[in-house]
Amino acid sequence: MSAPHIVVTDAADAADLAAISNGLDQFNIDVTGIADRRPLAVLIKDPDTLEVLGGVTGRTSLGLLFLDVFFLPEALRGSGLGSQLLQMAEAEGRRRGCRSAVLYTISFQAPDFYKKHGWREFGAIPCNPPGSSRIFLTKDLVPTTWGAAEISPLS
Repeated sequence: MSAPHIVVTDAADAADLAAISNGLDQFNIDVTGIADRRPLAVLIKDPDTLEVLGGVTGRTSLGLLFLDVFFLPEALRGSGLGSQLLQMAEAEGRRRGCRSAVLYTISFQAPDFYKKHGWREFGAIPCNPPGSSRIFLTKDLVPTTWGAAEISPLS
């Protein structure tokens, strides 16, 4: 076999991305014997047009809920709708057997929103603009107990 052709691009198509994602998913299945990777979306739609206005996207895999993107239009913020979406995503993660959840946000986005909902920071990495950071958060979805004490896997 000749050397593979390597391409750096900002225009990978859906099939390119699927080949990488599916390859990693198959590797994980081969190692663990668990085939539980599923996409997740909680969508907010316009009641008249059914156009998607915002929501949460992510996935579940190997007992973890990953939240990738969370967006609400300005007009819908502060109404409790964001809390409802987050709770619905967490509930679906629990329903799928996830024990924990993970996400990242940016310091100028919504770290306090997540912390208010029981998420805790486990890391931060500086990014642009200067003074900003990517904030990594986690939440136990199914508390593990041992006797009377609650145990957190990331304590």
